[in-house]
Amino acid sequence: MAYVISDSCVSCGTCEGQCPVGAISQGDGQYVIDPDTCIECGSCAGACPTGAISQG
Repeated sequence: MAYVISDSCVSCGTCEGQCPVGAISQGDGQYVIDPDTCIECGSCAGACPTGAISQG
């Protein structure tokens, strides 16, 4: 199951640079993860300073 970003995202952008497949992009108000591109590696979740990313 792909990772998802919750409403506690502060749009810092740290996660975007950690994604090896480019599945994360700036959305409307916060970052979003494309579930079709996500390879479920967890790199983004480990990098998120607010803990806003979890496996969906």
